[in-house]
Amino acid sequence: MTGGRLEELASEFGMVERALGDPAMLADAREYARLTRRHRELTPVVTLYREHAALSRDLAGARELLADPDMRDLAAGEVETLSARLAELDAELEVLLLPTDPDDAKDVILELRAGAGGAEAGLFAVDLLRLYTRYAEGAGLKLNVLDASESDLGGASKVVAEVTGDHAFRAFKWERGVHRVQRVPATESQGRIHTSTVTVAVLPEAEQGEVGLDLSEVRIDVFRSQGAGGQGVNTTDSAVRAVYRAGTPDEIVVVCQDGRSQIKNREKALVVLASRLAERERAAREERERSERASQVGTGERSEKIRTYNYPQNRVTDHRLEGDAKNFALDGVMAGGLAPVVAALARDERERQLLDMQGDGEERGTYGAA
Repeated sequence: MTGGRLEELASEFGMVERALGDPAMLADAREYARLTRRHRELTPVVTLYREHAALSRDLAGARELLADPDMRDLAAGEVETLSARLAELDAELEVLLLPTDPDDAKDVILELRAGAGGAEAGLFAVDLLRLYTRYAEGAGLKLNVLDASESDLGGASKVVAEVTGDHAFRAFKWERGVHRVQRVPATESQGRIHTSTVTVAVLPEAEQGEVGLDLSEVRIDVFRSQGAGGQGVNTTDSAVRAVYRAGTPDEIVVVCQDGRSQIKNREKALVVLASRLAERERAAREERERSERASQVGTGERSEKIRTYNYPQNRVTDHRLEGDAKNFALDGVMAGGLAPVVAALARDERERQLLDMQGDGEERGTYGAA
């Protein structure tokens, strides 16, 4: 067990607790929120670490009693019980110490775009939006549509939404990629199964100061809200379009028409714009790292098919999983039951991380050292 790392986290936990106890900290809402989030993240690790330390002391005492003939049998049972519990704690702490995504606690900008399949792709985009709305509600999160472009038959060619709440990005990050649906469209008279796709982007919402957004490079247009983007369509010119580096290869266009306030729509449009810029920078950085390592093949996770929704067979297949673990009942998933899929993907990632750590440790000959 990595005792040094755990001691560092325990020390940080103590500093965070002291900072949260300082009344002056309430004056800085952003820093207070950050400390509260960090306290919540550290609590399970430090709790187990403290239990581990206490049991280790008890085990040392029990082993000393093995030398006493009158206490040997009692001490032997105590040593066995304490050793078993310490082994369990070691395994639990090992999982908790796995690398975590620094964006997990952030809010999310969710973008759905209809791909191949014409009108049917637009209809499935709306179905996915409904799925995500129900999933968010079940997870204690809030999904709010910022902009939507209607397509034929009540579908949507594009939807931009914001998901807010505790660890929203962790709940949605697995949705990035191409979603494929196989079903008989309502417009299909001969009962033939069609295949359509929807691309989903999940962007961690950029925090203030995270991205250097030069407002002199942003053009703000104001217009009258229309379509399905708002909840209660506005009757005033409050919708906002933010255009970054218009007319250049770097151009990014963001529309926000959900709120009735032009000021709030402008603020939200700039947040979405900053999030897209941050994602662009992350993608470029990851691409450079991939090229340097020359360790990945293919088009990248953002453009690969990640999941298939097969309606005739009532089955959802997540292609990042293997065996029977990759299949789920479609009706349950589409009703908002995405949590089992997310749990399976998170479990698979932890297992891979543990294997990677074990392999690295074996190469160094230090795996398991304190």
